[in-house]
Amino acid sequence: MDGSFLAFLGVSAVVIVTPGQDTALTIRNTLAGGRRAGLATALGVVTGQSCWTLAASVGLTALLVASEPAFAAVRLLGAAYLVWLGVRSIRAAIRGATDHGSAGMATGRSRGRDTWRQGLLSSLGNPKLAVFFSSLLPPFVPIGAAPLPTMIGLGAVFASMTLAWLSAYAVVVARVGDRLRGGPLRRALDAVMGAVLVAFGGRLAIERR
Repeated sequence: MDGSFLAFLGVSAVVIVTPGQDTALTIRNTLAGGRRAGLATALGVVTGQSCWTLAASVGLTALLVASEPAFAAVRLLGAAYLVWLGVRSIRAAIRGATDHGSAGMATGRSRGRDTWRQGLLSSLGNPKLAVFFSSLLPPFVPIGAAPLPTMIGLGAVFASMTLAWLSAYAVVVARVGDRLRGGPLRRALDAVMGAVLVAFGGRLAIERR
């Protein structure tokens, strides 16, 4: 294991453990739908990261970053989606009910599909990931190595680390959520996580690259 790969692991670990919108969404969906919903959200986030990795590897993210209108459109759509999810959580907490339109679907399978899709859209709606992967991956490609497979491999490592971290969140939060299920503290947590998502959406909307 060479030094550049160790450096990549270190940088990736710092980025992944820093709380962000994906962490907030995973916690929100785990509280609303249990461990399975949280794990599905994590898988959706990783699926989105894999798409950004492929786009960065073939140069598509460079086109997005170079186009101010396209970049702004993705950013605003992603921000609106986060705000929408956050508002739904707050409304559900006020009503004292589960957010049946998202993580509280009737069956485990439909809940998993819905929360996976939320994780995917949250990731794809964050164009800062285009900038991130475009700047993170190329410097760690060893001299003489084939860029495309190497960047894809590095992106896969990053996604795997993300999946492990968010899955750990889902397992821990699910245990807490089960103990609080239906109580006022649980509804307060739902409202707080909804407000956090709204805040992340607002920040994404006003931030520049």
